Amino acid sequence: MRPLDFFAAHLVFTHAEFVAAHTAGGRSEHTSNSLLAKHLAAGRLLRIRRGLYATVPTGLDPREASPDPYLVATKLREDAVVAYHAALAYHGKAYSVWRRYQYLTADRGRLFTFRGQEFVPVQAPLPVRSLPDFGGGVLVRPHMGGEVRVTTLERCLVDLLHASEHGGGWEEIWRSLEMVEFFDLRAVVEYTLRLRSALTAARVGFFLEQHREEWMVEEKHLEPLLRSAPAQPRYLSPRREPGRLVARWNLVVPEYVLHRRWEEPR
Repeated sequence: MRPLDFFAAHLVFTHAEFVAAHTAGGRSEHTSNSLLAKHLAAGRLLRIRRGLYATVPTGLDPREASPDPYLVATKLREDAVVAYHAALAYHGKAYSVWRRYQYLTADRGRLFTFRGQEFVPVQAPLPVRSLPDFGGGVLVRPHMGGEVRVTTLERCLVDLLHASEHGGGWEEIWRSLEMVEFFDLRAVVEYTLRLRSALTAARVGFFLEQHREEWMVEEKHLEPLLRSAPAQPRYLSPRREPGRLVARWNLVVPEYVLHRRWEEPR
């Protein structure tokens, strides 16, 4: 494949992807590297970080180019999956606009900033870390001339309640998820149980029960979560915020969350 054809078809790509495509016709890796350097110098490419590049739109100054953040997040690791609040934003269900993009990966990593956007690696939960697609609920979607790997809305719900620090607080999580018209509740329950966390089961169960009418939640959806809920009271919040005990879930829920009083001072 000719370099310009490759760049047109891959708006964000890795060094390995370009070399594999270019050497398929018998060219050497050295030639591939020389071509990358040539097109970088000409302003046709932008180096995002070592081994990761973006195609610069024709006529645009590379210093002003801003690659699509979902394509970038997907390419930061071979196993990267856009997740948490970033996945909600991708699906158009985030209550607030952020410039922070979380992605799942099997390994630990460091926050990476590019053009004012933060890319945050989040190590997949241990019970699903070695499973295909980190336990399921991963979509591959065409996006801006490339492909994005992103979690489903069902997995977003569970992941955000499992690790609320990646959701921006309870108000942001609640308001964002309440923008979703429909959830596959069976998928929600199955993935929740896969995490093997009593606290997460209680959080998800409480959240679903609070939205029975909106999403047609039935007792059959809640029963498996009830069986997995904590035997002793636990706090909804990692910060151990005081609140009222919801005995059915053994969950201490802050009053503002219990009654969704987001505008009240606390």
